[in-house]
Amino acid sequence: LSPFLLDRTFLSGKIIGGRVTEPHSHPYMAYLQFQTTMGIRHCGGFLVREDFVLTAAHCWGRSINVTLGAHNIKEKERTQQIISERKAIPHPYFNSKLSNDIMLLQVRHVIPQIVMTTSLLTPGMVCTVAGWGLLDLNQHTTKLHEVQLEIQKDKECLNHFRKSFNSTIQICVGNPKEKNNSFLKDSGGPFVCNNVAQGIVSFGSESGTPPSVYTRISVFRLWIKKIMRSKAEFKLPRKRRTLFRQTSFL
Repeated sequence: LSPFLLDRTFLSGKIIGGRVTEPHSHPYMAYLQFQTTMGIRHCGGFLVREDFVLTAAHCWGRSINVTLGAHNIKEKERTQQIISERKAIPHPYFNSKLSNDIMLLQVRHVIPQIVMTTSLLTPGMVCTVAGWGLLDLNQHTTKLHEVQLEIQKDKECLNHFRKSFNSTIQICVGNPKEKNNSFLKDSGGPFVCNNVAQGIVSFGSESGTPPSVYTRISVFRLWIKKIMRSKAEFKLPRKRRTLFRQTSFL
């Protein structure tokens, strides 16, 4: 990725105006650490099947390590697993405008996941984003935070991101009259509506003011299923499944 793209996209994920989550209340969350030409970077992600993590394509790098079952990423919690991805599969049409900003990571262990399905998203609907990003420009956190954000009409993002927003494959999120938003280091995290993952944190303004742009998962469900069907599944001893909440993939 070019330095410009990295500078821009990695401003797309901190939690502004949120709160610390109840520990392990988002067990599908994944914390990604990887190497780029600009150094070590971090993103979010989430489990969509027992052996796959979904994240943003701009979160690609060398030696991607995935931490699962974490609340405080700096503590050795009993529930944590740190694993390496077996294969990173960014969408083939991902580009510098951050279109098709979606990537699957095949992981080495089998673990439960969040539900993904298609439902109607309407302006005014309030959904949740979680992540380990900055709380302010110079305020870091090691604990998972969450914030509730409102879906906006497409015109809000067309006004702010006229050359890069595409309502067919993206969702406009965050009330411009409020400060609550996603921003640095939460890229790749899930936008969850009624316990269903509907979007992926993609990019926003450099100032961190809403709205921001999220990848619309429903458009890519066939691609996701095609990739996952082509990869081998692995079995995990039943006793290790108890560390995570079991849901199903739709």
